[in-house]
Amino acid sequence: MTAAILALQGAFVEHAAMLDRLGVAHFEIRQLRDLERPFDGLILPGGESTVMGKLLRDLGLLEPLRARIAAGLPVFGTCAGLILLARTVEGGEPCFGTMDIAVKRNAYGRQLGSFYTEAQCKGLGTIPMTFIRAPYIAAVGPAAETLAVVGGKIVAARQGNQLVTAFHPELNEDLAVHRSFLEIMQAWSRSRQAQETV
Repeated sequence: MTAAILALQGAFVEHAAMLDRLGVAHFEIRQLRDLERPFDGLILPGGESTVMGKLLRDLGLLEPLRARIAAGLPVFGTCAGLILLARTVEGGEPCFGTMDIAVKRNAYGRQLGSFYTEAQCKGLGTIPMTFIRAPYIAAVGPAAETLAVVGGKIVAARQGNQLVTAFHPELNEDLAVHRSFLEIMQAWSRSRQAQETV
C-alpha cells in the first residue's frame, strides 16, 4: 500500500516522517506526471490554502485529484488541507469542495493562533492536538460526521473516505490519527481488489 503526499507547499515532510514510522510507502506529488504512479491514499498537509489552491490549478492537478477523491480515494487533510476539501469556505473560495463541511479560515485569531491541548476524538480516545493559526469547522452537513470538538468548535470530521483535522497530528508523537487514516486506506484497497477479482 502506498500513500501520496501533496508537496506543493506546507508541512509535507512531517507527514512523511509519520508514514515512515508506520512503515507505509509514500511519495510526493509535485507535478501532473506524479499522478501516473499508483497510490491508495492522499495527504493534504497544512500550509497556505490559497497558495496550494493556486498551484493545484496552475499545475493541472486540481481536476484529476478532485475526480479521484469524488470516486472514493482516501484523503486526509490537516489544517490547510481541511480548507481545500471543504464545500464552503468562509472568507475564501472552495478548492476541491468534496466534503460537506463549512470552514472558517484563520478562525482563532492572533492570540490563539497557536496552542496545544489534549481532547477526545471519536474512536481514538484522548489525543494531543497542536493548532497553528488553525481554521475550524463552522458546520457539518448531513453527509459528514463530527469527530472532535475543542472549545465548542468542531476540529475534526469524516465523510466516507475523507478525514480532516484542524490540528496538526504530524507535529506530535502520537500516531493515532495517521493510523486511523491508514485503516481507511486499507479498507478501500481491499474493496478495490475484491471488485477487480469479481
